Amino acid sequence: MPLSRNVMILACLLPIVFRQMSLSASAEMIRVPQDARTIGEALQKAGEGDTVLVSAGTYRERLRLPPGAVLRSAGDDTPGKLGLQRAESTIIDGGGAEGEGPGVLLAEGATLDGFTVTRVGVYDDALWQKHHATQGNEQSHEHIGHFGAPAVGIIGVSGTVTHCIVHHNGDTGIGIRGVEKQICAPRIAHNICYRNMGGGIGSMNGSTAIIDSNTCFQNFYAGIGHDDASPTVIRNRYYENIRAGIGISHGASPVVRGNHCYRNRRAGIGVRTGGNTRPIIDDNDCYENDMAGIGCEDEAAPIIRGNRCDRNKEAGIGSRSGARALIVGNTCSGNGRAGIGSENAARVVIIDNQSRENQAAGIGIEGTGNSAVICGNRCLENRLVALGLPDGATAVVADNHFERTAGQPPLVAVRGGASALFWRNSFTGGGVAALLVQGTATVFDSRFQGRGAGQGSAVWVWKDSNVSVLTSSFAGYRDAVNASGSRIQVLDNDIHGFQQTAIRVASDTVPAIITGNRAHSADPAATVVTSTGVETISSDNQVVPLTE
Repeated sequence: MPLSRNVMILACLLPIVFRQMSLSASAEMIRVPQDARTIGEALQKAGEGDTVLVSAGTYRERLRLPPGAVLRSAGDDTPGKLGLQRAESTIIDGGGAEGEGPGVLLAEGATLDGFTVTRVGVYDDALWQKHHATQGNEQSHEHIGHFGAPAVGIIGVSGTVTHCIVHHNGDTGIGIRGVEKQICAPRIAHNICYRNMGGGIGSMNGSTAIIDSNTCFQNFYAGIGHDDASPTVIRNRYYENIRAGIGISHGASPVVRGNHCYRNRRAGIGVRTGGNTRPIIDDNDCYENDMAGIGCEDEAAPIIRGNRCDRNKEAGIGSRSGARALIVGNTCSGNGRAGIGSENAARVVIIDNQSRENQAAGIGIEGTGNSAVICGNRCLENRLVALGLPDGATAVVADNHFERTAGQPPLVAVRGGASALFWRNSFTGGGVAALLVQGTATVFDSRFQGRGAGQGSAVWVWKDSNVSVLTSSFAGYRDAVNASGSRIQVLDNDIHGFQQTAIRVASDTVPAIITGNRAHSADPAATVVTSTGVETISSDNQVVPLTE
């Protein structure tokens, strides 16, 4: 039986092997200009497996590659000023406004290797400068699915575009468009696309390209754009594009891994339009962009994991307008706003991230209808707050560490009627408070560690709030809980290092429930509870004397 199976497999493989041997044996080399005066003439002679080898020079043509043919510039892979020397010196000139259609159109299995492709359509420098200055906000932006007349076009086929320099064209640099019931999975590798009046690379309509190790900069829209496509986008560089470094929209679900996106006029990576837009954004570096490092909106549902988002002018990672993001294991530092921010009815899950030294919050969640699950994160030395929950937001906050050495703002703030459940978090330091609440909060099994003299309250509760503090430990704050005008429960906590009174309750309209708390102090005048103007239900609280 095994022998019979092997014979059958060999019988299936032999026709493929013989076909490849036949192609290799019959393949021709057609040289330009030695064997054909123009590239177009050479391609008319070429068949599957043939190579058209082009000497250095400028060729004013628009080309259609035949199936299986290779169009290659002559020379080796010696580096030039920007790309390979052979690509820099072998130029396909599309003739500006005089031609129609793509500059180079691939057929199935064809290869384009080592050319400069330019002047396919009209590059408008004045228009480019205008929209660069306004960050693309005034562009009459056609969505990424606009195919147009790219410099290099791939429509419903698989092939290879490599080592090309594609610049100063009137539309997208390299455009990839799928066709129904056809496989469109080209390999786009080691190309340089810049100053094109569309995106550097555009991938759309169900295509599944491999886009590897390209550089896209200073393009009119995104460095690379995806619309209803699922390519693999790895190891590329995108910078100084008028919109995002990488734009993902309209049902696109690419894998985006190991890319560098920096100094783009908008986000490093931008995700939008619809819950069926579900990219995996993994292990990328997004830094010094003029908006977010990674931004998602319009109900898009990305997985954002293991990225580094540093020194962006807005958030490191931002979600808004109903986005449904899973944000896991990222590092966000030194950003102009929040490390991780969510607003306007976004729904986010934020797990195991590190957010440090950002100019606003480490994690900021705001907006009515905005909700978050926030677990296992470390928010360190952020300028305003480690975590901010204003304006009606809701959150479950568990197993996080919040820390700030100095500064007046609270370490964590729940304001504007926001609601949060805090479980097993640790708070170190803080300003006027470690946790400030103007809303609803339940805090249990958490640890608060203050900095000693001059430290504010551990939990400061503002008027008209509803707060429960349970089974937590406190040390090094003026008091563990300071509440006024609110419904408050403080049960079974352990308190050290306070200043004479561990729990203060004032001017409330409903009874406070303070029970089972232990306040450790060497001060003979120390008390567990001081209440003013309100009935307090207080039992089983005790001061535990300490020996100095």
